[in-house]
Amino acid sequence: MADKLVIVESPAKSRTIEQYLGTEYKVKSSKGHIRDLAITGPGGLGIDIEHDFRPEYFVLPEKKDVVKELNNALKKAREVYLATDPDREGEAISWHLRETLDIKDRPVKRIVFNEITKPAILEAFQNASDIDMNLVSSQETRRMLDRIIGFKLSKLLQSKIKSKSAGRVQSASLKLIVDREQEIEAFVIEEYYEITAKFVDFEAKLAKWKNKAPKLPIAEKADEILQALGKEFLVETVTVKPKFVPSKPPFITSTMQQEASTRLGFSASKTMQIAQKLYEGVQIENESIGLITYMRTDSTRLSSVFLHRVQEHILAKYGKEYLGHAKHPHAKGNVQDAHEAIRPTNCELTPEKIKHYLTADELKLYRLIYSRAIASVMHAAEFEQTTVDIANNEALFRASGSKPVFDGYLVLYGKYDNDEDKSKLPPLTEGEILKAESVFKTQLFTTPPARYTEARLIKEMEDQGIGRPSTYAQTIQTLKARKYVTLSEKKFVPTEQGKMTIEKLDQYFHELVSADFSRRMEDTLDEIAEGQKYQLDTLNRFYNYFMPLVDKAFLDMKKVKPKETGEACPKCGSPMVLRHGKYGDFEACSNYPKCKYVKPRPEDREKPEQKDTHIVCPSCGKGTLIERVARKGKNKGHRFYGCSNYPKCRYIAPYDSVDEDCPVCGKPLVKDDKGNVFCLDTEKCGYKVL
Repeated sequence: MADKLVIVESPAKSRTIEQYLGTEYKVKSSKGHIRDLAITGPGGLGIDIEHDFRPEYFVLPEKKDVVKELNNALKKAREVYLATDPDREGEAISWHLRETLDIKDRPVKRIVFNEITKPAILEAFQNASDIDMNLVSSQETRRMLDRIIGFKLSKLLQSKIKSKSAGRVQSASLKLIVDREQEIEAFVIEEYYEITAKFVDFEAKLAKWKNKAPKLPIAEKADEILQALGKEFLVETVTVKPKFVPSKPPFITSTMQQEASTRLGFSASKTMQIAQKLYEGVQIENESIGLITYMRTDSTRLSSVFLHRVQEHILAKYGKEYLGHAKHPHAKGNVQDAHEAIRPTNCELTPEKIKHYLTADELKLYRLIYSRAIASVMHAAEFEQTTVDIANNEALFRASGSKPVFDGYLVLYGKYDNDEDKSKLPPLTEGEILKAESVFKTQLFTTPPARYTEARLIKEMEDQGIGRPSTYAQTIQTLKARKYVTLSEKKFVPTEQGKMTIEKLDQYFHELVSADFSRRMEDTLDEIAEGQKYQLDTLNRFYNYFMPLVDKAFLDMKKVKPKETGEACPKCGSPMVLRHGKYGDFEACSNYPKCKYVKPRPEDREKPEQKDTHIVCPSCGKGTLIERVARKGKNKGHRFYGCSNYPKCRYIAPYDSVDEDCPVCGKPLVKDDKGNVFCLDTEKCGYKVL
């Protein structure tokens, strides 16, 4: 009988870990968080502000059975090991488990590992420790700050401008998108010209005119230079320099998300879901193996053990000349630097060896992670960079080219690293006379700053210190879900609601929605995690700064009136207005609630006629069962039977519709999940297909 209980977060991880431990261990899963801040008390914060910001927690309804199952497992255990994820959130989950479960006086140990492999798991159990309360305090401070900001700002915006939500990270990220759109709208396009000399094997651009950078805003200026050129071009200088391109560091969370977006077309959320699977374990033959290290990290550090193994791998597969040095910077001032970079757990498990055990998308991401980590320890790529200056009267043309000398790390990572200049030049010597096939001007126009792609937005969030890499995917999902942004050619465009949200927040909470505020708050959370600052001081200082701003905004911010459509209400004659609802925009009377007229939408007018079966609802006993057609979701178009007393009664018959009527009573025939066909009116008719 297992007398040592190990609790992890995910079922997949529990299956992988249990096979590495002896029979005395039982591994169970909490399936993530088991409790959260309540939504009770003043403002629904779940935080007692008056008593030192004391949080009130409740067990999530969907996790009550999980808690019951864990408590039952505890009855048979003498020791408890909490092996949740190796970050602040994981530390907080372990603490919540300890505080919620019926552990009593059993010894509780914290287990931390960065990869799910047998050696790492066994080593972690040999180095069991206590829960790090500084990390817990940091995570809970973040949770309470974000709850206060989110609830207060969301309530304000919902009541004033009908925006759905706001938040410290969410709003700072939205501001980046809105600010970029304002730059684009304010940008003035200007015309300019370039002059190009085309030779047999290459082209050269005009670099100087009369020893100055040429400014050619109009065609006439370019034509003057073209007319002043002679027929012969003199190769004035040929400069050849070696250029070394070092390998890139292994992935951290943000760079993995960026590269997966750029190279594989994955969204940040998809990347993290796949990475989670690779980390927790993939079934390879008869064993579940964690293929990568923990995917939430800010560190580019590689362990000495892994470095030794990967160096041997490079020597054996590529040769000594390909072996480089892992001299990549570590994260600065961040406790998550205790982690490693994202890397394969075993460099011998090449993508080619395990491709048959992975889905197509899993293989793509694993290959990217594997190649980046191994390449980071390889020698720099070497190029021969040539620059040629070509003179013609008072004009100087310039051409450059690059020739590979040694591929280095690109032998492995080259398919992902296509930024190097691939242009080539023919052999040229100083003093050589050339004749151009043609010299021509090209009309060009200045371009505004580019809108953010998901990869660019993540990079900007990282550069400006907005949130943490582990929050990027969820933040972007929230902006889409709130309809603050749309995607156009895979680039973020703010909606009118998104623009108005930032306009109001910038007016009343300018500092709060700035990247600088988010960065300073993340620094403070780091200091709490390191034991240098305290939760209560941070919460008090913030609350005393924030609440006067909220109170002022409630007083001064004006409600935005719904936009009139130009039509009059057919019932009361009041102006019709455009409103936003759960299922999209609709037109309604402005005199609500006195007049509740809503203009039918085209899809409403096309709604199929509902068929009343006249069978009394078995749930409420008041309504009757109506044949309906699902209009949304995965069951769109599917016929079902629901109560006519909806929404007071939400009963739906748990049967599939059959395109036949009962031969006895004429009521509809239905089919249950076992394939049995019978009359829907089971009480009065009872007909069954035998």
